[in-house]
Amino acid sequence: MPTDFITEDFLLQNTTAHTLYHDHAAKMPIYDYHCHLPAECIATDHCFRNLTQAWLYGDHYKWRAMRTDGVDEQFITGRADDWEKFEKWAQTVPHCLGNPLYHWTHLELKKPFQVRELLGPDTAAVIYEQCSEKLRSPEFSVRNIMRKMNVKLVCTTEGPLDTLEHHKKIRKDRFEIKVQTAWRPDQAMAVEDLPGLNTFIDRLEEACNMEIRNYHDYIEALRKRHDYFHENGCRLSDHGLDTAYAENYTESEIKAIFDKIVRGKTVNQGERLKFKSAMMVEFALMDHEEGWVQQLHIGGEHRHALPPLPQRVE
Repeated sequence: MPTDFITEDFLLQNTTAHTLYHDHAAKMPIYDYHCHLPAECIATDHCFRNLTQAWLYGDHYKWRAMRTDGVDEQFITGRADDWEKFEKWAQTVPHCLGNPLYHWTHLELKKPFQVRELLGPDTAAVIYEQCSEKLRSPEFSVRNIMRKMNVKLVCTTEGPLDTLEHHKKIRKDRFEIKVQTAWRPDQAMAVEDLPGLNTFIDRLEEACNMEIRNYHDYIEALRKRHDYFHENGCRLSDHGLDTAYAENYTESEIKAIFDKIVRGKTVNQGERLKFKSAMMVEFALMDHEEGWVQQLHIGGEHRHALPPLPQRVE
């Protein structure tokens, strides 16, 4: 089995690429405006117990690859134990050849873990134990891994209902790496899930200490949370979209659609598209008024429900 897949000149196929990378890019710090790091892990300087917890608990890209490969859901987000989940991922990795996940996986093994072997069924156990042992050490706490990777800034994603308590703790700790939140209001426009959206509206009322009687109230409440995020250092939004929404609509139509939503009545596909379009316009206006940057992630998989945070290793 080759052990030099990820070399120092990986993907560098000519002199210009070699020069640009080694003389410039390799020395540059990381400014990550969209990441999947839980703010709580950074706030508590969490140590993971094993590689599954660090790699698979919240990575929906790996989940999607495993589902495509026919892995049963119990080994992805289900009740299988951490080793069983990692074993299934290791079986999936060779089938990802040609997909960026294959490269990402081995780049992540080389740095920071210094593992050069290819991950597959025959190497899974050794790689799992080797990396998990490192992760349990203070040297590989979340903050120390960020330091190893020369990170200068990351933006986590939080929904409008988040209290941002973890971001407040990070600032209080004076952590030298800048950590900011990115406003992620996907749930506020998830009209395809009426029970979930109405639960969100109920919780929004509580968070804003106001009654949401109509669409105007709804936008006012969301604006209050947007202001709260701004007060706590947020300067960009982050939207997971199936497509770019740009349906024509009238204000009266959106008010009527919102009334149907709160009454739990069926909203047809045309109404869904109009409502999502209207919400994206409102979010754009909020961002523009505060001078924020708006990030659009189109066509991805947005199943971000995470298992409980792994127990902290003292």
